[in-house]
Amino acid sequence: MFEAEVAMEKRSSFLPMLLMLMLLVLIVGTVVFVALQVRGTPLAAEEARAIATAALQGPGPAVIHFSTGLVRTTADDDPSGPNYRLLEKAGILKLTKAKKGGTQVALTADGERIVTALPGFKKSPGKDDGTFSYRVPLAQRQLVAIEAIHRISPNAVVVEYTWKWIPNQVGEAFDAGGPLVKGFGVWERQTLINKYQADFYHGDPAKATLALVHGDEGWKIATR
Repeated sequence: MFEAEVAMEKRSSFLPMLLMLMLLVLIVGTVVFVALQVRGTPLAAEEARAIATAALQGPGPAVIHFSTGLVRTTADDDPSGPNYRLLEKAGILKLTKAKKGGTQVALTADGERIVTALPGFKKSPGKDDGTFSYRVPLAQRQLVAIEAIHRISPNAVVVEYTWKWIPNQVGEAFDAGGPLVKGFGVWERQTLINKYQADFYHGDPAKATLALVHGDEGWKIATR
């Protein structure tokens, strides 16, 4: 009888210990699970650089458009505008007033050599006979540095980075801080900046951010 009571007492004291042990395991497992979820999937700096670099190339380069041949003023094109005169100052174009109106526009020998060597240069027939339309890149965006990576949820981050312009030889003429653009009056300088892709191509790096999310295919730019 006494031995049975002792065995029963041992069983009754063991059960609470077992329950406490199970509860402890559950708590520890929950803490580990939550910690792993909060920590999320890491984003390496090199991967962030690759994504930011690709994003910067998305919009394409800064470009300038102009025409050659007998160019007449339209709503979309004005050979007397500051963009044509800037290209003339840069030695890219030669402008000659035509007797019956319009402007005879031609690439100089240096202009032909410089423009046609640029990656992304395009030449196509214009709207009028004997005219040609040109699309000429001025500058590419280049990543400078990944400044910070902020986690905002287990599978989402915000990347802070800086970038700068890399102008080509034609782009140098359109540098808003350069001597050619500064040679124009205030209104025309503003027109070159607002309408014709002039920019401070040698200014301080610009700051930008990217929101990224992690999915089955890895880190991607978040879309709404």
